[in-house]
Amino acid sequence: LPMAFRDVNARRHIGLQQLSALALTGRTLLGPMKSCKFIVDESTNQSTLICSAVRLIESLDLTSAAGQLLNETIQAQNKEFRTGMSTLLFLIGAWSSAVLECLQQNVPVSAIVSVMSEGLNSCCERVQCLQISIHDVNKELCSSSVRPNAFKSKTCQIGCDSLLDPHIFLYVQKDISAPEEVIPVNPCSHQEDDSNFNKRLLSSLASLGSIASLVKPAGDKSTSWISGSGVIASNCNKQKLTHSRYFSTLRKSHFSSQQGSFQGYLSGPSADPCECYGLGHLAMALSHGNQTSVKLLQSIVAYQRERAECSGSSQFNIAGIVTCCLLGLPESYSCVSPGFVTLVSPEQTTVIKYFEDKPLRILLMDGDLTEQYRHLGFNRPCNVRTILEHPSLPEGKADLWLSSMLDILISFEVNLVLVKGNVCENLMERCIANSILVIGSVTQDVLCAFGEVTSAQPVTYLTQLNASCVGSGAQVGLWKACDGRAMDLGELVPVRIKVQGIPLLTAVLTTTVASKMQLIEDQFWTLAYRLHHALQDEKVFLGGGAAELLCLSHIQMLAKQPLQPSNKNAVREFHNPCLAASATEYTSVVLQALASGWKQYLSVVMCNTAKAASELEACTSVDHHLKKAAECGSPSAYVLKEFRRGDLLRGGSGPFADDGEGLKVYDNVTAKTEAWRRALDLVLLVLQTDAEIITGPKRNQLLNSHVSSEFMFL
Repeated sequence: LPMAFRDVNARRHIGLQQLSALALTGRTLLGPMKSCKFIVDESTNQSTLICSAVRLIESLDLTSAAGQLLNETIQAQNKEFRTGMSTLLFLIGAWSSAVLECLQQNVPVSAIVSVMSEGLNSCCERVQCLQISIHDVNKELCSSSVRPNAFKSKTCQIGCDSLLDPHIFLYVQKDISAPEEVIPVNPCSHQEDDSNFNKRLLSSLASLGSIASLVKPAGDKSTSWISGSGVIASNCNKQKLTHSRYFSTLRKSHFSSQQGSFQGYLSGPSADPCECYGLGHLAMALSHGNQTSVKLLQSIVAYQRERAECSGSSQFNIAGIVTCCLLGLPESYSCVSPGFVTLVSPEQTTVIKYFEDKPLRILLMDGDLTEQYRHLGFNRPCNVRTILEHPSLPEGKADLWLSSMLDILISFEVNLVLVKGNVCENLMERCIANSILVIGSVTQDVLCAFGEVTSAQPVTYLTQLNASCVGSGAQVGLWKACDGRAMDLGELVPVRIKVQGIPLLTAVLTTTVASKMQLIEDQFWTLAYRLHHALQDEKVFLGGGAAELLCLSHIQMLAKQPLQPSNKNAVREFHNPCLAASATEYTSVVLQALASGWKQYLSVVMCNTAKAASELEACTSVDHHLKKAAECGSPSAYVLKEFRRGDLLRGGSGPFADDGEGLKVYDNVTAKTEAWRRALDLVLLVLQTDAEIITGPKRNQLLNSHVSSEFMFL
């Protein structure tokens, strides 16, 4: 063995050890049955409940270079996909440990880099056979005899065969002990208040299939999920749906003409029976057991799908979704509300009550509403040292600026201002005194949504304002819970801003536990982006560990095969002849190290989901599957068969079962494969950096001769 290799392996690779130790903290976050962690802030002694790798990494002390690289890798995955971070974190730790074991066996660094890279590329190609198109998923879910009980109801049998009657008769029981009352709902009616909408809600549930779980039996006291401001029916008003005589869809002409006459609706069934259960069922299959978020998302999908049929836009638009977190209400109050729901100070409620349900003139600002704000073109050069960032203005000059800005707003008769950034507190107080509502920290998507329907044009500074920039038609009011009462949560008050025809939807997330609020919001966005990326990729992976099991089987098969040169002159083309001569010897060791990461992944997921009492038992189960896959002759066919049977890495019906019947589980394609690649790229980067630190850049250049161009897997 060359002396340079022994020098590398004789010294400690601190970076890899740090990656392995940091990743170890996230083992319980892997899989659908995650174990949450409490993160305590030492400065404030406040705790936060987390269940994602992103929040965990943000809370750790990452002062080392390896820790900073780990943080950047996790953040990059989160920024692009919003899912797959736990897988990424775990594989970083597993492969870091595997590489350290290779170094202890005196495997050259360049051999580790090349063989692991080629091995992962081969895996990504191999698992393409486990990809299934969204259309085929919808078709399979629709035709499958196994449906989750979320699609069933003991007292409400939903079908798509009674779609002709223009009047929908819903039997609504106002109180459990009271007699039933038959309420006719005419879809051609031009007047419809919130309560009437709630009564008409059932007519749109068939389009999602699993959304029928929102319809509760008469004896079920749980709260439905479509509530808040008349959007989603709830039993807070003691109205319980028991059964339906007819289950009809509203006419498209009614939807197109009455879109703004009520506060929200769900879509009717599609002519295609596969689409009838499509996105709603797909969202559940991608939820990985997150029932709280899936019901909210199904409501959003239904609303957007009906708009898509009327306008021809995309069926699922994630840019048209925002969240509003309300602390102090039970989680049963979570709902979806059309328009923009946000929190304001109690002082602003007087302005809101004054303007309630009145048409307002709206102004959009894409920057800060402060005197010190300058847009990017006015940023100072990076080599200029700033002594004082925001010097306080003289009192006279500050008053002059406040008066000038207020005069501009009054002169253009602006009632509502939505600001992307921060708002000057003194200006806010003056606006309240002059009945002008100013709301800050509004996202760009919200500004765009209001700009499209109100004709308002965003401005950077108030001095740029002219008559054509001011929009009209906005309405504001206090957000009301499912029981019809406006909520006053003390420090902040929820309000809802709406405009006729606005595609914006707000998922109102509620909880009484402050430390759980961030967790609920993260879970919602994770599921929303899973559905978004699945539709974007137009395909999904078979879930439940299918892709990882096939990768493990494939790598183990490659490890048993010799790695042969791709051409006769390969040995002479090596920068280091010793490396070429020993490449075949190291290939099996490195591939086994790569495979160990997949095996650990599957074992930990089984332990976390209580499908194995210990990691040893889980490894035994995985080995059993590998043996049967090898005996089958086609590992991919075996994995596909086990997935369809619902027996893949499961004991019994699995974590996603419903009354003993398993629900198919799927994973995102691009997000998952990118998590794999990012994990290995980081490990190999730290490996090469450690080697360069140990041996020096010149000597390490010799070690970094890649084998991948000289060899290929057979």
